[in-house]
Amino acid sequence: MRILLTGGAGYIGSVIAERLIEFGHAPIVYDNLSNGHREAVPPGAELVVGDLSDRDAVIGCLDKYKIEAVIHMAAHARVGESMIDPSKYFRNNVGAGIQLLDAMVDRGLNRLVFSSTAAVYGKPDRSPVTEDSPQLPTNPYGESKLAFEKVLKWYDRAHGIKHAILRYFNVAGATARLGEQHNPETHLIPLALGCALGQRSAVEVFGNDYPTPDGTCVRDYIHVIGLGDAHILALAALEGESRTYNLGNGSGFSVLEVIECARRVTNRPLRARVAPGRPGDPAVLVADSSRARQELGWKPAHSELDTIIESAWKWHISHPGGY
Repeated sequence: MRILLTGGAGYIGSVIAERLIEFGHAPIVYDNLSNGHREAVPPGAELVVGDLSDRDAVIGCLDKYKIEAVIHMAAHARVGESMIDPSKYFRNNVGAGIQLLDAMVDRGLNRLVFSSTAAVYGKPDRSPVTEDSPQLPTNPYGESKLAFEKVLKWYDRAHGIKHAILRYFNVAGATARLGEQHNPETHLIPLALGCALGQRSAVEVFGNDYPTPDGTCVRDYIHVIGLGDAHILALAALEGESRTYNLGNGSGFSVLEVIECARRVTNRPLRARVAPGRPGDPAVLVADSSRARQELGWKPAHSELDTIIESAWKWHISHPGGY
């Protein structure tokens, strides 16, 4: 299948492109490279440099490559930045996404897999979180993702665009060729591994007085390969009704547990420095992914935390300067 993969030069998008190729699909990566890396696009995937806000360019790409379905990954995804510049997030994550949908309607395309986030749940009052848990985002990033989810539902009703909404929890790990590089980096595991490489003096722990066993936030970590496979399964299931799925391991690890695991995997000292907690951070965020397991036949790949961090560590050692 010829699949338009928006944001496919980013961390998760490039791995999805790699997995699509392995499963016999033809991904066309559409990315403006504002956050992605040209070098991350895997061999066998075509790269089109463009912006989703340019609807004519998107339509031209759909026509040129005879696109059959879309996996929509392109988004701004920094929570802190969204609090400072909400306009950037709504213009890109909602407005540019609508331009994509309009291009699909124009060309009669009706299958889309959407990269959403656990941030739509805000601070849930119970764990694990199901797809039916209240969606009460605490930041513009989560709000923008939820807004686009709602847009999708109306486009399904009006235009028959069938969609799978995939709400990611914490994604980590690497393949042999592809790993995580952001600028600035805000994710715990690459920050810890950067500390192990001597690129930073300490790992910041945001808050140590949460109602958890060690006082630090607990999160659900999923390997990026398993996440990529979920997109392929969700795409194959789009013949029926539109659905929403949580994607996580179903178990949580605290910030201090992740740092200790990184010490163990790297066999290097990692200094942790406590900083003030961040407003809006839930104490515990763990997924109930039973719907994806039952309906898609999905299961997380490489689900052990040691395995996730070890794969990321191998990539960071071989790519100390990133791409």
